[in-house]
Amino acid sequence: MVGKILSIIGKEISGVHNAAYLLGVFALLSQCLALVRDRLLAHHFGAGTSLDLYYASFRIPDLIFASVASLVSISVLIPFLSRLMGDQNTENIDQTKKFLNSLFSGYLIIMVVVSVAVFFAMPYLAHFIVPNFTESLKTEFVLLSQILLLQPIALGISNLLGSVTQVTRRFFLYALSPLFYNISIILGVVFLAPQYGLKGIIYGVVAGSVLHFAVQIPYILRLGLLPIFSFRIDLKSMIEVAKLSLPRTLTLSLTSIELIFLTLYAGGMKDGSISVFNFALNLQSVPFAIIGVSYSLAAFPTLSRLFNEGQKEKFLEQIETAARHIIFWSLPVAVLFIVLRAQIVRVILGSGNFSWEDTRLTAACLALFVVSLVAQSLRLLFTRAYYAAGNTKKPLIINLLASLLTITLPIGFIIFWDRLPEFSYFIQNLFKIEDVEGGVVLMLPLGYSIGTIASMIALLVSFKFDFKKSVSILCRSFRHSFSASIITGFVAYLMLSALANYFDTTTLPGLFLQGFLAGVAGILAGVGTLSLLKSQELKEIFAVVPRKIFGEKNVVLDEVRKIE
Repeated sequence: MVGKILSIIGKEISGVHNAAYLLGVFALLSQCLALVRDRLLAHHFGAGTSLDLYYASFRIPDLIFASVASLVSISVLIPFLSRLMGDQNTENIDQTKKFLNSLFSGYLIIMVVVSVAVFFAMPYLAHFIVPNFTESLKTEFVLLSQILLLQPIALGISNLLGSVTQVTRRFFLYALSPLFYNISIILGVVFLAPQYGLKGIIYGVVAGSVLHFAVQIPYILRLGLLPIFSFRIDLKSMIEVAKLSLPRTLTLSLTSIELIFLTLYAGGMKDGSISVFNFALNLQSVPFAIIGVSYSLAAFPTLSRLFNEGQKEKFLEQIETAARHIIFWSLPVAVLFIVLRAQIVRVILGSGNFSWEDTRLTAACLALFVVSLVAQSLRLLFTRAYYAAGNTKKPLIINLLASLLTITLPIGFIIFWDRLPEFSYFIQNLFKIEDVEGGVVLMLPLGYSIGTIASMIALLVSFKFDFKKSVSILCRSFRHSFSASIITGFVAYLMLSALANYFDTTTLPGLFLQGFLAGVAGILAGVGTLSLLKSQELKEIFAVVPRKIFGEKNVVLDEVRKIE
């Protein structure tokens, strides 16, 4: 039995759709655990100063992870490993082992030096990150952030190991890591928080980050590629990786820098604004992880291999296929999230100390976040496409300009909110939060989404010119999906109103059934619309999924045959 389980875990997954659906399922499981985690946090603490402190304490460690640990990131290492491992003969394995040993050793040295420096600088950094916190809260912020400095070290090691599991297409194994991470945090909330408070949850986070890489060790050991520390570092390899990863590292750092500034802005608002912002960000991360991250992760190893082999046409076909399916899934999901936002937030977070006012603010923030869901997912895919092609500078330039927008736009929107009553009234009326204090927090996701959409458009235009590839087929997919999404949202909205007469929406079961049935009705209407429009993506899904689930032999479209 154990052997059978291990064989399933270590099974090679071929085909972009196969890998994407597998990663999507595990992303769904991981995000469900993340939602359980957030519900427990909301129940015990509510949107207040405690959770503001908890979320703020991640900002510096996350920045270190993005800026230093990304030196050994999956998207940078996979092209190197694809080239080194080849057919995985003994000579290639030895070369790969030396390469991994050098990276692991260099990474640990750099991370320890940086973490120690930040550990002692944390009391000074607190005055910048959380200037509006009281002195006692700043002291606790420093302690929690210092403990969390262990997390980027562990997650960086997981990245290094994950690059091996991905290049060998062991997506099942790679997908397990986030599950263990979130389970550990949940256990921290349930068993450690009652005795140790927020510090107990942080212990769970650190333990989860260790499990994140530990689950991959048995397979890496079996390959004979588990890296070991050595002072005999191949500086040439390190420099080669650093040259390629530096622009990507800076690109990743931009997201963490954006969140630092947005946390800073939220810290100057009503107590609980940091929590509301992060709850909404986490909720919108569910569809983003399931759709955008899954497709980009699944496509990346294949894109790297095709580009290295000089198969440019197949390289572009893979990107086009992944982009079409991202649009196909993301648009209707975004519309459903906007229509069902209150039901989603209340069912997932609405218990204990999480009030109805917290629900309404979080729901409004969620709606503004998911407006850019398609843009977030496509931006990730096309950024990884550039990485697979060995071009990391172009995404850096585009995302740098977008980050400047994301950081500066909220400032302008906050000024408009304070000085233009018509603007604030319009936003409050649009999201039905006229009587809720702290609505200015909506300016943060609004700025975030506009910056994301701008960067996605710039990447698409840049990609068209750099790779001489028309994106007109994506426009057709967008039109079909947009049309179906409008029908989906309209039907779901009508069903919400109709079902309110039959369910008690003041109770959790009633609210869940109202949202669930309205969502199902909307989805059925959307699928019917796509069928009438003869959507290519719908045909591909109906062709591939039954065969993978039930083992049926189906006639698959030529395009699907190419990628399987």
